[in-house]
Amino acid sequence: MRNLDVTTLRSFMAVADMGGVTKAAGFLNLTQSAVSMQLKRLEELLDVSLLDRTGRTIALTAEGEQLLGFARRIVSLNDEAVRRLTHDDFEGSISMGVPHDIVYPAIPQVLQKFNAAYPRVKVDLHFSYTQALKEQHSKGAFDLILTTEATATPESEELCATPLVWVGAQGGATWRRRPLRFASCRRCLFRSGTLAGLDSEGIEWEPALDSTSDRAVEATVSADLAVMTMLEGTEPPHLEVINHAGVLPDLGTYYVNMYGADASKGEAIQALADMLRLSFLQMQPHRDGRFIHPRLSTVG
Repeated sequence: MRNLDVTTLRSFMAVADMGGVTKAAGFLNLTQSAVSMQLKRLEELLDVSLLDRTGRTIALTAEGEQLLGFARRIVSLNDEAVRRLTHDDFEGSISMGVPHDIVYPAIPQVLQKFNAAYPRVKVDLHFSYTQALKEQHSKGAFDLILTTEATATPESEELCATPLVWVGAQGGATWRRRPLRFASCRRCLFRSGTLAGLDSEGIEWEPALDSTSDRAVEATVSADLAVMTMLEGTEPPHLEVINHAGVLPDLGTYYVNMYGADASKGEAIQALADMLRLSFLQMQPHRDGRFIHPRLSTVG
């Protein structure tokens, strides 16, 4: 009789979801050699190859894809059994603040996964601007907040560093016109740096609207009446990153930071923080420059 080890399955899931051993090892707080050894033992136990290592990046074999589905179910059942039998059924609420510009695609997926794991814990989600969130968090208004900032900070945990990119309507042409019509909210963190970049390149621009509404900005851009800037990987489906081939200025890199992920706050908050870590870590650029949207799993 051959038995699958839950800890090893967690490692396999992390490698599959994060696209490699290095990121998975960092997330699991293990060495790369330890994770590699777990995968080797798993392959030996099943007498199959789970990973295709012939390319530049690690991919799952057909057997690996099949095992991944079983692994998710096994780990989920294991965790549910432990919670039920130890009466570790958490209740309560977690107050979390998130900037508008990084809601998609990570936050809905994180909330869905967290609700499945902790159905009796309510997440009170609030949207605001980074500065307002930091001020309110310092006063105890939130258990956990995410921010978008130009730098990593000593008080926070960096989740990812992501390029700021030009975004427009699907197949749009407004970015080619001059003056360039630019849309952003008045309190948008990216506004001043973006406009400074345009001025430094001598690109004539004009404001497309004066608003405090993110929805108004998105509607204007999706109608191809203006362009905007967003962190790459967070653009909604009806917008796209503009392939301007250097016509528009490079805007640098911004950080998604997390505040309040203190281990003393309890398991539920730590579980939510882990899901956020995994989701945003997957937005880091691959070596070939590609970005992948988060695909959450039960890991940790």
